[in-house]
Amino acid sequence: NDAPALNHADIGIAMGRGGTDVAREASHMVLLDDNFATIVQAVREGRRIYDNIRRFVRFVLSTNAGEIWTLFLAPFVGLPLPLLPIHILWMNLVTDGLPGLALAAERAEPDVMQRPPRPPREGIFAHGLWQHALWVGLLMAALALGTLAWARHTGNAHWQTMTFTVLTLSQLTHIMAIRSERQSLFRLGVTSNPALLMAVVATLLLQLATIYVPAMNRLFHTVPLTAGELAACVVMASLVFVAVEFEKFLVRCRGLYADPARRS
Repeated sequence: NDAPALNHADIGIAMGRGGTDVAREASHMVLLDDNFATIVQAVREGRRIYDNIRRFVRFVLSTNAGEIWTLFLAPFVGLPLPLLPIHILWMNLVTDGLPGLALAAERAEPDVMQRPPRPPREGIFAHGLWQHALWVGLLMAALALGTLAWARHTGNAHWQTMTFTVLTLSQLTHIMAIRSERQSLFRLGVTSNPALLMAVVATLLLQLATIYVPAMNRLFHTVPLTAGELAACVVMASLVFVAVEFEKFLVRCRGLYADPARRS
């Protein structure tokens, strides 16, 4: 009866040492060490990998949406072209690339094994992922275009460099905020993913190089920003982090309200 039971199971598991040949052939997974604890470890690792895939999709969709909305909306609000092709290429290769790859090193969240099983037919965009990408992309665009409009209104000739910087830094603050869909970054720990932290710092230094290294100025058509202008860009970009952290706070509140047993 082993083979029919294993075939009908969602995930049929057979023993690698003590099991029969028929059971091993009919199963989806074979325990080479015959240790049931291995199943728990495999589930934990599988959930971690799936969470990291969702984090990467969330990050890439949000940042690309921010770039698209910025370019699309600028003419409708009477603003000049905010970015050059070299700026878009830089963000796609560097700002999205290095930190995005480092998300694969994110550890499993502490409550990963307390979650109920995920429905087999549930899509990767479930639980508000596409809505998050939409509103964060619009927020990034609004901050970038707001910076552009303010700089032009005040007669600041560095408006394009400031817009480029705001959009780049907002992507870095965003990736730090989405390390968890529920937990705050301060609870996870800023240094708990060293690979991501190093990737963000390296990307930040590269971005500063495009602003303050003369050779990079010529290549990227940028100009050095004053300390005040750079501080303004950092403040604008930080609003993305604040907004995403607030979204996670609301998610935690809804979860706590829906499950009275978790209140403490």
